[in-house]
Amino acid sequence: MNSVLAPWLQTQLESLLTQRGHAWLLAGPSGLGQFELAFALAKAWLCEKPMPQGACGVCSSCHAVDVHTHADLAVLMPELLSLELGWPLDEKTQDDLDSKKRKPSKEIKVDAAREVVSFTQFTRSRGTTKVVLVFPAERMNGITANTLLKTLEEPPGAVKFILATEAAHQLLPTIRSRCLGHTMVWPAFDEALNWLQAASKQGQGDDKKLFKPASQADLKTLLTAAGGRPADALAWVNSGQGAAIAQSWRALPKAMARGDVSALSVWLPSQAVDALQKLCHDVWAVRAGAQPRFFSAADLPVITPKSGMFALSNWAKELASTARTVEHPYNSGLMLESLASRAKIALASR
Repeated sequence: MNSVLAPWLQTQLESLLTQRGHAWLLAGPSGLGQFELAFALAKAWLCEKPMPQGACGVCSSCHAVDVHTHADLAVLMPELLSLELGWPLDEKTQDDLDSKKRKPSKEIKVDAAREVVSFTQFTRSRGTTKVVLVFPAERMNGITANTLLKTLEEPPGAVKFILATEAAHQLLPTIRSRCLGHTMVWPAFDEALNWLQAASKQGQGDDKKLFKPASQADLKTLLTAAGGRPADALAWVNSGQGAAIAQSWRALPKAMARGDVSALSVWLPSQAVDALQKLCHDVWAVRAGAQPRFFSAADLPVITPKSGMFALSNWAKELASTARTVEHPYNSGLMLESLASRAKIALASR
């Protein structure tokens, strides 16, 4: 985890540290740094020598948090995300996954929530507080959320909760009502672009891996494609495919008007559906006289007949329906061909 926060996250961290409360809900759309802010807040609460700007970063507690071994920090997240971010799983879960008995869960399991409840009842190992970080909180089903509910309302001793979510509306109202809410700040486009340019040069993550910097034009395209969400754009850059994705993004609208499925080859089906939903949105916006959000207006195909709006409406509904089932084990090649074919019909409507 990079210890240097983006400037808009640092401002939010300093504000949160001046406020009191045992449970916070950090809410906003993806790509705004919910997990990074939650992690920095937890680290500051556990730090032996905290400062107004956050954790000192040099004490033994900060080191333990950085290497994911702090005994007073419990991180509750789906198994799949734990593996991606390098957070340790319990021994039994790790053995099950290593032996291929099952696949890692995409939801926060109730057994993990029960372990967190037990964690809150243990004596602190060091310092004055214990912290529970839940991300993404919307991955808790009803049973898991209710398991945490009583402890979240009345935690034993000096226990603090941080729930970070990219879909607050999916949380139980009882969970939301027991937390102090914080809405994530959306950075200005130029500020996010400057940060993205610096971050793409130095690399991000625990492994400090350096990636080949994308061009300024590519970074601008990626940030626009992400709807101005810098973390989402950085994930594309750090994948090592930033330049290819940017080039494909600029070509996507007209390629879809031709039904060219090769333009979708750089994405998984779920990512392709997301890209087409953004394309549908922007074509519709331009047709209605508004500005596009995800693409350059010059790259968009023009739909002049009035009947095109009806076709776009139907296409939007189909994409929304597809998004709900896109994680099912379909044949990805056939699915991409179907998506490209349907896009061509909608964009060439007369």
